[in-house]
Amino acid sequence: MPPKGVSRAAGSRRTAGALAAALILTLSASAGCAPGGPSGSSGGSGGDERRGAPKPAALRLPPRHAGFDYQIGGAYPPPRGVRIVSRDRSDSPAPGLYNICYVNAFQAQPEERSSWPADLLLRDARGRVVVDEDWNEALLDLRTPAKRERVAERVNEWTDGCAQKGFDAVEPDNYDSYTRSHRLLTAADATAFMALLSRHAHGRHLAVAQKNTADLAGVRARAGLDFAVTEECGQYDECGVFAKAFDDRVVDVEYTDAGLRSALAHWGDRLSIVRRDRDVSTPGSKEYVREVR
Repeated sequence: MPPKGVSRAAGSRRTAGALAAALILTLSASAGCAPGGPSGSSGGSGGDERRGAPKPAALRLPPRHAGFDYQIGGAYPPPRGVRIVSRDRSDSPAPGLYNICYVNAFQAQPEERSSWPADLLLRDARGRVVVDEDWNEALLDLRTPAKRERVAERVNEWTDGCAQKGFDAVEPDNYDSYTRSHRLLTAADATAFMALLSRHAHGRHLAVAQKNTADLAGVRARAGLDFAVTEECGQYDECGVFAKAFDDRVVDVEYTDAGLRSALAHWGDRLSIVRRDRDVSTPGSKEYVREVR
C-alpha cells in the first residue's frame, strides 16, 4: 500500500515501447495462449506458475461503465452514484458497493523495508538495494521461483486480510517495477509472480486487477488477471489497450483536466472514469478533487 494520501500517477511509469513489445512477444510465445474473456479461464489449471491462475466459479467481477471512486489515500463515504470503490488494505470496504483492495505487491515501502528479509530486496552487482526513486521504495527480488514464492507468501497474507474484510477484488500495485530494475528483473519475472498472487486471490474468491502496465495487457490471461485499474489511460492514450484486453472492465483515475476530457471523449460511454487529485486526498482537504464530468 502507498503512504497515506499518495497516488501513483502513470506519468512516472512509462516504459520503452520497443523493448516492451519484444518482451510481450517472448511472453506470448512461451505462454502458448491468447488473452481470455473477462470471466473466462486464465489459460491453465495446474500447480506451477507457468500456467496462470484458474478462476473459481464464485468470482465476482466489477460492473462495466459504473460510477467509480479512488480512495487509496483514505476512506470516506462514497459520493452518490458510485458503485465501485478502491481502498487501501488498511481500510474497510464500503457497504453495498464493489470494493477493490489496494496492496503494494512488487515493492517495499520505506516504513516496511526493514521488515523484509535482506535477500528479498533486489540488489545490483555491487550489493546495493535497487530503489524506485520516485517513491523511495525498494524493489523486491523476483528473479527465481523460490524468491517469488517467498515474497508471495507475505503478500498473500495481505490478500487474506482483504478477503476477511469482505473486499471483492485485489489491486496489486507496481506490476511494472521490472521497468525500474535496471534490467535485473524481466517482464517474465513480473508475470510469473503475478500468476502466483492471482492464484491465491482466486482461491479466496477475489478478482485480481491489472494495475497500469499496458505493455503486459496482452498476456493478462497468463497472469490470471480479471480487470484493469488504470491511472491516466486517457492522458497517455492507453485506454483502448486495456478496454480490448479486459472487454471494457476498466476503472480509470485521471489526475488532470486534460486527461479527464480525453478519457470521457473517447471512452466515457464504456469505462468507469473519475478524476482525483494526485494525493488522492479526502473531502475537507484543500487538495481534494473529484470530478466525473
